[in-house]
Amino acid sequence: MPHGTPPGGATPGSLQVTQLQDECRRLEAQVSAQAIELNLLRARFARYETALRGSQVVVYTQDRNLHFTSVSHPMLGFSIADLLGRTDEDVLPEDVRAPIVAVKREALATGQPRRTEFSMAEGLGLRWHDLHIEPLRNDAGDIIGLTCASVDVTERKEGEAHLRLLLRELTHRSKNLLAVIQAMARQTARHAGSIDAFLKHFGNRLQALAASHDLLVRESWYGASLNELVRSQLAVYLDGVSQQVTVEGPEVALKPEAAQNLGLAIHELSANAARFGALSVPEGRVSVEWRGGAGPDEAIELDWREQFGPRVRPRRKRGFGSTVIETNLTRALDAKVDLMFDPEGLHCRVVIPPSQIVPAR
Repeated sequence: MPHGTPPGGATPGSLQVTQLQDECRRLEAQVSAQAIELNLLRARFARYETALRGSQVVVYTQDRNLHFTSVSHPMLGFSIADLLGRTDEDVLPEDVRAPIVAVKREALATGQPRRTEFSMAEGLGLRWHDLHIEPLRNDAGDIIGLTCASVDVTERKEGEAHLRLLLRELTHRSKNLLAVIQAMARQTARHAGSIDAFLKHFGNRLQALAASHDLLVRESWYGASLNELVRSQLAVYLDGVSQQVTVEGPEVALKPEAAQNLGLAIHELSANAARFGALSVPEGRVSVEWRGGAGPDEAIELDWREQFGPRVRPRRKRGFGSTVIETNLTRALDAKVDLMFDPEGLHCRVVIPPSQIVPAR
């Protein structure tokens, strides 16, 4: 063996080559692993960006002096490039700046997350934002700034405001409805001869009121179709084989209060016809027709006419039905009501003013 030759016959040069090759393989494996890790980070970041783009969340960071250091989306009318390096004093309106800066300063001082809501004028309306603030720390645990997430909650705020409005409106309508029911109970009791008669008539009138309300609820209390209103009160006579009732008129819609009062009046007319008038005999007929309401200043003229029933006797006293038809319609709708006790059949003519009509939807 030559002098100075390493065991195994390897030369110093070949050992260095082997070591370099091993180091290259190690570095290549390390680079490959880092590339895989980098691709995973890119995929995660891409998902993060996609999620942010599909939401109403803006994520940004600020240093301890509240300079913007990164921003995920343009906000407050500024592009990302315009925001970087600026502070809240540069971009926030004066009326909301102080409380927001105060909350951020508090988060920096205490090291605790904070949350606040604020509104500001943007474009033609008011936008609401829910701001979540987290202290940003370095590897040593020192607070070096803030990470903030701002969520546009305008739709939620508008929904809450709409719900409060609906609750107030519901309370108002409930009080009105209770007042109507109370008056109905009083008048029914005054003209009922017995408890059984009271329960029967009062129950029927409640059902008539409920039928009108069903139409109004279905249309979100916008109004009620006159055609559907009349048919809902006369359904029991329209569905039968005898076809004693005919209903005809153009498609028009009434305001809620008008629909409620007219529905009760139609019920009283039908109840009277069933007890004493044309609907009390098989050969009797009732026609309900209306016209008008097409133009903004055109009233609706509704005619209830009974034929071929028992001869109508002159009215001796004023009952609940007459009160509902004449007094209530006149007072609540500013309508003109003519209730004529023609011996050949009751005839009721109601003129509803244009102010009680709503445009069809």
